[in-house]
Amino acid sequence: MASETTPPEGAPTIRVIAMPADTNPSGDIFGGWLMAQMDLAAGSVASLYSRGRSATISVEQIAFHRPVKVGDEVSLYAEMLSVGRSSMRIQVRAFRRARHQSQSEQVTQAVFTFVALDEDGRPRPARPE
Repeated sequence: MASETTPPEGAPTIRVIAMPADTNPSGDIFGGWLMAQMDLAAGSVASLYSRGRSATISVEQIAFHRPVKVGDEVSLYAEMLSVGRSSMRIQVRAFRRARHQSQSEQVTQAVFTFVALDEDGRPRPARPE
């Protein structure tokens, strides 16, 4: 079982390297960049589950625990928490690992809610027949 210091078992939904273009004036990676990566991970799970288009409608319980530095490998793990008629709640946990180290640590987490959409952008059942 994963804790705040160890990532979940299995492959991450997304893995990316934090680059210099994504830093704030203090040299840390922008929280907005990290949140965008989390949204991509949650969106991947939502689209795969709903077998189609989906959109973010809310983000809750986001908490930034530690900074991410340039060159860190960021691994994002997304897990479906619940499914409603058209909505899906997905928890995303992000871990950083310095490129020269083997240990990872959790840097943030949040719960994203997505809605499955039809071709016209209207809500549709999250799990098509």
